[in-house]
Amino acid sequence: MHVHLVPDSLTYDGTQLRPHWAFRRFRLQGDSIVTFRGPCRVELKHMVDLQDVLDEAPIFSPDMLHFIVEHFDTDLQRGILRQRLLIALIREILAERGGPINRRGDDLFVGGLKLSVSIATISPMSTLIHTGLNVRTEGVPVPAVGLTQLGWADVEIQELAARIARNYAEEMAGVHLARCKVRGVG
Repeated sequence: MHVHLVPDSLTYDGTQLRPHWAFRRFRLQGDSIVTFRGPCRVELKHMVDLQDVLDEAPIFSPDMLHFIVEHFDTDLQRGILRQRLLIALIREILAERGGPINRRGDDLFVGGLKLSVSIATISPMSTLIHTGLNVRTEGVPVPAVGLTQLGWADVEIQELAARIARNYAEEMAGVHLARCKVRGVG
């Protein structure tokens, strides 16, 4: 699995949840996790979460740490399980610094304040995941908390992004190896 850390700020607007986005943008052919930092502005026309569309609840954050994952299979349930694994890995890493970080489904909360957004979807050839962690929360339309409020400095956020992406890629490699060592029964 490719791991790519984008050094420049990018705005996440939902159009990144398209097949081959990482290949077209960064020449990453195959499964990948790309991380970048920047604003999040998802208008209703680009949202894949139909509940948010029905609720007319666009997503906004002035500054987020984003993860875009693409796996080349089309099993949405597997994609959602991977999404939840990514969220659990993020929670585990953030919890090392202390403080109660709670996971509810595919979202993270600190004291009832929302830290993350996340969605998994499919295309005709791949499953796609977007997970974003608030860095700052000015203007966010829901009660939210950001990494800076939790004591993370900018340089630490870049290191956090790299660690999360590497840990996710290592988990995926470990899953593959676990499959390859098991003898079938029956």
